Amino acid sequence: MSVAPGPGSTAGHAGIVARGLRRHFGAIAAVDGIDLDVPPGSVVGLLGPNGAGKTTAMRILATLLVPQAGTATVAGVDVVADPLGVRRRLGYLTGDTGLYGRLTPREILRYIGRLHGMSGQALAARIEHLSHAMGLDAFVDRRAETLSTGQKQRVSIARAVLHDPPVLILDEPTSGLDILAASEVLRFFRDEADRGKAVILSTHILAEVELICDRAAIIHHGRIRAEGSLEELREASGADTLARGFFTLLGEAPAGGAPT
Repeated sequence: MSVAPGPGSTAGHAGIVARGLRRHFGAIAAVDGIDLDVPPGSVVGLLGPNGAGKTTAMRILATLLVPQAGTATVAGVDVVADPLGVRRRLGYLTGDTGLYGRLTPREILRYIGRLHGMSGQALAARIEHLSHAMGLDAFVDRRAETLSTGQKQRVSIARAVLHDPPVLILDEPTSGLDILAASEVLRFFRDEADRGKAVILSTHILAEVELICDRAAIIHHGRIRAEGSLEELREASGADTLARGFFTLLGEAPAGGAPT
C-alpha cells in the first residue's frame, strides 16, 4: 500500500519527544508526568483503558491542549512555542474529525491540500495516489454525507496524511473499518514508518499493536505503567503475548479473566 511522496520531508526530523507532560482537569490528573519518545522510522502504540490519558496526551502533542507542566517537541518543534509549526509537520487523526457533508472526498482533499500550500498537478497526483491507497476510488466523487462510517474513516485518514507530514498521531485509526480495510490501513502506516516517519498509534485492539508497532506504552490514570519493545513487554509480564500480559503490566486484574 505504498504512496508516492508528497510535499513533506521525513529527513532529519526528531520525531516526538515528551518530558514530564502534565495536564489536570480540576482534581483529575488526566496526564500526570508522561515521558515519551517516538523516533523517526518507528510506530509506537499507546494502550490503556478509557480515561487513561491517551487522548489527552495526543491532544497536547497535536497542540489542541496546552500542557500545564513539561515539554514536548514534534519534528523538532516545540508544541507550546510554535503550535502552527507543529501542525505543518503533523498528520493528526482523531475520532471527532469531521467531513464537509456537501463536498465529495476529492473536493475535501483538494481544499485541505490548498490549506497546506499544495496546488496544481502535485496536489492532483497526491490525491490520486491516496485515493488508490485508501480504497476511495469507488466513492471519491460522491458527497461525503452519503458515505458509510468506514468510507468516511478512510477519507479522514487520507485527509490527515495528505501533506505527507513527517509525524503521524493516530487516535484509533481503524475505528469503523472492516477487517480487510483495517489491515490495509495498518499496512499503510507501517509503510509510512518504514519511509522514516514517526507514528504514534492509540488503539484498544492489542493485535494491532503486535502487528505493526515497534514499541508500546501502557497508560493508566495518566501515568505510563510500562514501556518498551513488544518483546520486552512480553518478558516483563511473563506472558507469551501482549494481550495475555496486558493486565499484569497495567497493574490491575481483569474483570472476567484475562483475554485470550
